[in-house]
Amino acid sequence: MPVSNTEPALSPSLFHRRLMDDMQPSMSFDGGDVVEWQARLRPKVRELVGFPDGERISLNPQSLWKRDHPDGTIEKLVFHSEPGSDILAYLCLPANAIPPYPFFICVQGHTTGMHHSIAVERDDNSVPMEVAGDRDFGLQCMARGIGALCIEQRSFGERRELVQEQVSTHGCHDASMHALMLGRTLIGERVFDVDRGLDFLETRDDVDWSRIGIMGNSGGGTISLFSAALLRRIKFAMPSCYFCTFRDSMMSIYHCADNYVPGLLKYAEMADVMGLFAPRPVVLVCGVEDTIFPVDATRRAFSDLQRIYRAAGAADRCHLVEGAGGHRFYADDAWPVMLGELERG
Repeated sequence: MPVSNTEPALSPSLFHRRLMDDMQPSMSFDGGDVVEWQARLRPKVRELVGFPDGERISLNPQSLWKRDHPDGTIEKLVFHSEPGSDILAYLCLPANAIPPYPFFICVQGHTTGMHHSIAVERDDNSVPMEVAGDRDFGLQCMARGIGALCIEQRSFGERRELVQEQVSTHGCHDASMHALMLGRTLIGERVFDVDRGLDFLETRDDVDWSRIGIMGNSGGGTISLFSAALLRRIKFAMPSCYFCTFRDSMMSIYHCADNYVPGLLKYAEMADVMGLFAPRPVVLVCGVEDTIFPVDATRRAFSDLQRIYRAAGAADRCHLVEGAGGHRFYADDAWPVMLGELERG
């Protein structure tokens, strides 16, 4: 038997990169009519994330507590999402604005939960806490005259796994794997919760439906992007520290399992998914020192997204804001751009 002079190809990651080199997503935007392209891609993305379908149950919202805040009022709520799955949320109403308010749905990423959005301790919401990285989204909204519905994402915070005897370090892993076995993804379930949050806002008379937005950082940026792509009631989007290319982020280094959608790269890159939001205004936020979502790849993806927005006649409504640091939100850089878009309507 002859002796091989080459090293055997044993690395799974190198093999998958080779597959990516030979793969052209079949439904990426290739010019032409944007609306027609979106009508083809959006159902495919909805199918791949396993978005829950069927009749929706009653929300049955209940108030857990309500408190005054220097910038308004904050109320903690619980309401039904699906049978056997309930949503916790903070409803933040600004004191310095007259209803109907613009509203943002706010979603945290891999932190200890939605309590960051209002800067209180998770296990005792009466205790204030310092919040790093401008992640106090609910307070930011109230200070700017914007209402906020801060949703606790599945597997995070108070919705973390507490029943299963052994869980992974990142609590999202187990739920992500379970969802896959059921023909779902955690992304799809979390987007569904955002949609149910919108259902809740429809029960109120203080919401300006022409100015409904979504924002979040990291894992919250993930759900901000996919929610914007799939939920037509959302009019403004501000995903932070997620928009990049799948190739240079999810497919290049270790990421939590809740970031993956089986089969998606066969059909679309991340710019295509975000392009489903065109021509509605989007402010993408990144950090130039973010090692998880590299800025060079983010800029390349943004160039692809700009092409979609130009074709949709909305080139001036697609923005990339670059913060000077790493993996965090940049309120002072991002909000002036978003407020300008809200003023335009």
